[in-house]
Formats: sequence, structure tokens, C-alpha cells
Amino acid sequence: MNKLTQIRNIYFIGIGGIGMSALARYFVSKGVRVSGYDRTETPLTAALEKEGIAIHYTENLDLAPKEVDVVVYTPAIPAQHAELVFYRNNGYTVVKRSDILQWITENAFNICVAGTHGKTTVTSMIAHILRDSEYGCNAFLGGIAANYNTNFWSHDRNVVVVEADEYDRSFLKLFPDIAVITSMDPDHLDIYGTAAEVENAFVQFSQKLKPGGCLVTKLGLTRENELQAAHHYTYDHRNPAADVSVSNLEVNNGSYHFSIMGKGWQLDRMVLHMGGLHNIDNILAAVTVAKHIGIEDDKIRAAVESFKGVRRRFEYALKTEQHVLIDDYAHHPEELNALISGVRSIFPGEKLTLVFQPHLFSRTKDQADGFAESLSKADEVLLLPIYPARELPVEGVTSDLLLHKMKLDNKRVIGKNALLEWMEEHQPRLVVMAGAGDIDAIVPKVKIILEKIL
Repeated sequence: MNKLTQIRNIYFIGIGGIGMSALARYFVSKGVRVSGYDRTETPLTAALEKEGIAIHYTENLDLAPKEVDVVVYTPAIPAQHAELVFYRNNGYTVVKRSDILQWITENAFNICVAGTHGKTTVTSMIAHILRDSEYGCNAFLGGIAANYNTNFWSHDRNVVVVEADEYDRSFLKLFPDIAVITSMDPDHLDIYGTAAEVENAFVQFSQKLKPGGCLVTKLGLTRENELQAAHHYTYDHRNPAADVSVSNLEVNNGSYHFSIMGKGWQLDRMVLHMGGLHNIDNILAAVTVAKHIGIEDDKIRAAVESFKGVRRRFEYALKTEQHVLIDDYAHHPEELNALISGVRSIFPGEKLTLVFQPHLFSRTKDQADGFAESLSKADEVLLLPIYPARELPVEGVTSDLLLHKMKLDNKRVIGKNALLEWMEEHQPRLVVMAGAGDIDAIVPKVKIILEKIL
């Protein structure tokens, strides 16, 4: 029995999350009555309300609907949340977001993209190529695709493109026909405990492939020899030993021009308007998937050139002769390395001012040395206080921990209001703001300040 067909009313606790909101939009597209709770109103929840979803923002049992078939919650919701406790104690069907994705992928052709970083961009790239080429897919994205200003769209074709989240081992519930692994660096050690356990989970994910399935992986992943499939392609824009690589790479006015070299095929005259050399690798993964399912070269080329990126993934909030402001979701040392090297490739010789908001006490503690090393590659670093998300404070773990480890003279910890004053006073030319917390809410304010300074 298809569990999804039995759902007429569904309620989301934490509906404003990027993955939860995509699922909410999916059920709206199926004619299901959708409602939800979140702690704060955001542009995303406002968009959901305009789409007909009733949302409330106080933890209130009187506002929680009682006639619902399924209650979905995100792991970011505390276990003692009053509404979650009520539904659990009163016989309701209460499931995680990952359970819904499991139900959706049980009876579809699935392209599942995993990786400790890069997965949102690659998922969005693949989904865009399939949509732009009119191949068609149902897309569940972990970010807002700039081309369509949404993180979900539907199609009659029973193909699902989905971000496969390693947090809480959620991706092991999926049923991939094509699996992509962009990276498997240590992360979420509060869940996994060790780097080896993170790697084990990714190996298990690769083993979830259906018979005859296709695996696309970044060349040189740890335990690469254990990642096996009927069709296995590696990619790396810097290494011609990969099955898919790049030649004739040039930077022209902030865009990348290149050729893609595959085994027995070649795609010339490729143009990517999204900054960051790591996004060359991301587009290689997406193009490899597109080639495997048989999309024509001209359609792939046109889709890549028309790709506008993902909100908060090397996104230009401001780009003028006087000032450049880049907004990025980077919240892991390797993501910061990729972000900084990408900025350097487009703006060589420019002084790089990096504003970074650490995300989670546990990640900051576990990755402190890596963060310090990555951050030290900027010319100037302003550290905001740690964004706690689902966690309680950890003694001795603050942004000062990173500050003291950084091998950089020009650095400071600064509050949000003081940051705006600093921007007014110093008027930096090249600013990168990075983090997975609420730093994105400050970006428009910084943009206004820099726009005034002409």
C-alpha cells in the first residue's frame, strides 16, 4: 500500500526548515491540506502562507490541529516540545522528515545526492538540467533555486531528485537509482562520534543503490575502493585521471568557460556563471548524471549556462565597481576552504574581508583547528557569536576559541550591531559573509551600507 495516498491532512512541526518546506509544498501539489508550526516567521514561511498553508508561531496546543493523518517533525525540534509531546501521547502517526522522503522514493526513479558539502548545489544543478531540458523531475532541494525561487517543483514524470542528508543517517532510508557522493569529510560528530563512522554511513548509502544503479563520486574520496556500483563514474576538474574532468578552463568577467572531458565523450563551449572553483566540480557531477540518463549535449550546455545558482551558495548580494558582497552557507572548514579559494580565483589580489558565524557548539569544538586554519586564509576575519540552533551552550566553546587559534593578525569577535557600525566605518571593498545560522538576515543590512558608500 502506498502510504502517501492515505494522507488528507498533514501537519509539520518546524515547517520553516528548508527540507520541511519542500515536503510541505509537495503535499500542497497533491491536494493535501497542509498546516504547520515554526518558532519564527521568515521570508520562507511567509511564502508558504501565501501558497495557502496555515502556520502559527507560538507553541500552543490550542492552535495545533487535531484532525490530521500524519505529523512530521524535524530533528531540530526539542523532544519536550509541547505539540510534539501531545501528538506522541495521543496516538497520532508521528514521523521524521526522512520517513516521508522514504515513502516518496519507494516507488520512483530516484537521483539522490549526498555529501558533507556540495550536495545542495549539485541537487539543484541536476534538477535544473532536468527541468530546463524538459526531461522532467520532482525536485526536493536543500536551498532555494535562484532560477525558480523555490526549493520544490513537481512533474508528471515519476523521477525524484532529492538531497540525501547524512544528518541522523537519514539518507539510509532512501532508494537511489543514481547516487552522487560529493564528499565524506567529518561532520555531525555529535551524531556519529568519529570520522570513521561518518565514512561508514556513506559506504552504506552507496550500497543502497538499486541493482544496475549508477554511482557518481568525487575522485579521491576516503575508502573510494569500497564505493562500487554497476556504473561508477568519478569526477575532478583538476585531475584528468578522473572519468570526468575539465580542460581549457578560463575565467571571463566572473564566469567560467571550459570543456568537459568524459570517457568517450566531450562537451565544449561550457559556460558557468556561478562563482567558486568548487562549483566546477559540482557541475561535473550534475552533467555526469545528465549524460548517464541520456539528455542531449545541446540541452545540457544550454541548461548549465542558464543556471543562476542557489540562494546563499556563492551568491552575489552586491556586485559593483566599488563593492562586492558574497553570501554563502559555508559552515564547515572544507566549505570555507572552497569558498575562499573560489573568491581568490575571481578576485585575485583583492583584500578579502570574511564575516563568519560558527554554527553549533559541537561542530565548533570538534572542528576548531580546521576552522582556524581555513579562516586564516582570509585577509581579515570578523567572527560573530556561535549560532546554537538545536544545542545548549558548551562550557569553554565560544567564537573566542577560534579567534585564539587563528594565525592571522587582523581578526576580532564582534556582535551583529557592532558589525554594522564597523562596515560603516571601514567600507571594505570585498566582503564574504558565511555561515548556516541567521547571518543571512544581516546581509541585506550590510548591502544597504555598502551601496551607500559609492
